[in-house]
Amino acid sequence: MAETLPAALFESHIASLPLVHRGKVRDLYALGTDHLLIVTTDRLSAFDVVLPRPIPGKGAVLTALTDFWMRRFAGRVPNHLAPDVELARHLRPQELAQCRGRAVVARKLRALPVEAVARGYLIGSGWKDYQAGGAVCGVPLPAGLRLADRLPEPIFTPAFKAPKGEHDANISFAEVERLVGATVAAQVRELTLALYREAAAYAAARGILVADTKFEFGLDDSGRLHLIDEVLTPDSSRFWPAAQYAPGTSPPSFDKQYVRDYLETLDWDKRAPGPDLPDEVVARTAEKYREAQRLLTGT
Repeated sequence: MAETLPAALFESHIASLPLVHRGKVRDLYALGTDHLLIVTTDRLSAFDVVLPRPIPGKGAVLTALTDFWMRRFAGRVPNHLAPDVELARHLRPQELAQCRGRAVVARKLRALPVEAVARGYLIGSGWKDYQAGGAVCGVPLPAGLRLADRLPEPIFTPAFKAPKGEHDANISFAEVERLVGATVAAQVRELTLALYREAAAYAAARGILVADTKFEFGLDDSGRLHLIDEVLTPDSSRFWPAAQYAPGTSPPSFDKQYVRDYLETLDWDKRAPGPDLPDEVVARTAEKYREAQRLLTGT
């Protein structure tokens, strides 16, 4: 028998709290003056368009994986989690039901305007940059590398977090220094590469290659860096099955690439509204997310 998918949550409705922002995947609510309630929905975006049909269980997978990695990295870097805040004191029962397994309470921090990207393999926009000039974000690479080749060492390739509706853009480390200051920029680069190396080694032992990933950081009132947003999920990373990895080709992945590949077969101009997804694509994508969670966390 086919596995029964959980009910999907396309959009949360928490009337007890002020809505701060509805992103592509996450709904943010103000919880007092110092905290946020972050609800990770099952929405899925492709080519910067939120598709009309959600992926059941996706939000729970993203939440579980982020929690797993944040706790694993807690000795290296503090994070935004505020587990001592009791949600039941602030929400109605039906609102709590929307949050179960997919929401966290986070401390309010000043988010840096930079996505901290670590790359261990040459793929995506990095591959395009390399083809154009032999470097990625100003980092020169050896000649003759192929698509999906493993890099000699992981590299830090930051991106500027563009305003809503615009695409993020790769930037140089000098630009990061201009945006956040030399000291914070150096800390972000060092932490990004350290976390990537630890995660890549852990995942490789479980059959997953972490081709690249993005981290986001925020500062508290004392200027201390914190890990925020999502961490090493299929939405923020390229996870490849190690058994199917072959340099020179784009490997399959544990993420929404299956959806992107399907959308590329359609006559769609990649503008909103996005097309509806057939049952098979939804079910296969949901399974990809759950498989990544099982391999990485054992649950």
